[in-house]
Amino acid sequence: MRKRAGTGFCSGLFSLAALLAGGCASTTATDFGADPAAVELTSTPFFPQERYQCGPAALMTVLSYSGATVTLDELVANVYLPAREGSLQTEIIAASRRAERIPYRIDGSLASISAELNAGRPVLVLQNLGVSWFPRWHYAVVYGIDPDRNLVRLRSGTDANRTSKAGTFLRTWRRSDNWAIVVLRPDELPANPDRLEYFSSISALEATGHLTTANQAWRTARARWPNDLLPLFGLANTELSQGNLVRAEQHYLELLVREPTHAMARNNLAYTLAGMGRIPEAIQQLETALKLPDLRPAVANELQASLDEISSMRSFSVD
Repeated sequence: MRKRAGTGFCSGLFSLAALLAGGCASTTATDFGADPAAVELTSTPFFPQERYQCGPAALMTVLSYSGATVTLDELVANVYLPAREGSLQTEIIAASRRAERIPYRIDGSLASISAELNAGRPVLVLQNLGVSWFPRWHYAVVYGIDPDRNLVRLRSGTDANRTSKAGTFLRTWRRSDNWAIVVLRPDELPANPDRLEYFSSISALEATGHLTTANQAWRTARARWPNDLLPLFGLANTELSQGNLVRAEQHYLELLVREPTHAMARNNLAYTLAGMGRIPEAIQQLETALKLPDLRPAVANELQASLDEISSMRSFSVD
């Protein structure tokens, strides 16, 4: 089960429990990737935290670096939970989306952090500076690595240039289930994108109503995976949601040429056509969809409900 961020003190001090935790993870240069090299994003801004507020400060660091328009006061209001004296990951994710960015969780390895840094993106990480039974959650930003010296460089708390041995960093990071994200502009991809993880990240952004940003992200995904139908479907849906009916129709038709049995594309195309007053064509699309083989009952029910709704529009249409 993935751990959730709780009430992190976010101070620069280690508790006695942390000192007694024992055992340092050993690392080698190859843990930083197949061809490790030192990288340091020196232009990464620094926002020293106030008491307990490492979450807003760390998030402000990566959002500001990405060019997002946001203020620290806004993030404190949206992310910091006074009753918990900290910030939950869900708030960090939601605030990233409000800033028109795509929060993308990278896999928990130094190699992935190295890849993002080499792509020009600092990485927001969650650490537990205590132990499992006495956690001290802390958000920080990795802005550099030095594989030859086995070092990780962080903007952390009130320290603009905290240097940590890689083994120590890994130990504290591992206690948070290696939680780490990058905040992506809609025109960029993660360094090593997981296709479905990236698609899910865009869908979540779209679901929160950030349609213009999601639309651009689907275009980015389509350029990366031109033969995949999911970005095309997502692109069509965002056009429809924004009222761009002609473009939505074009995308749905392109998808159906490639996959005629895509029932939900026909369903959404029907609503697109109905929106343009082309009720008979819309009904035809739904009737065709209902004749598709092996329809799941839930999909069939949805199609029938759409057909009933659009059919009722006949009396309001002008021949």
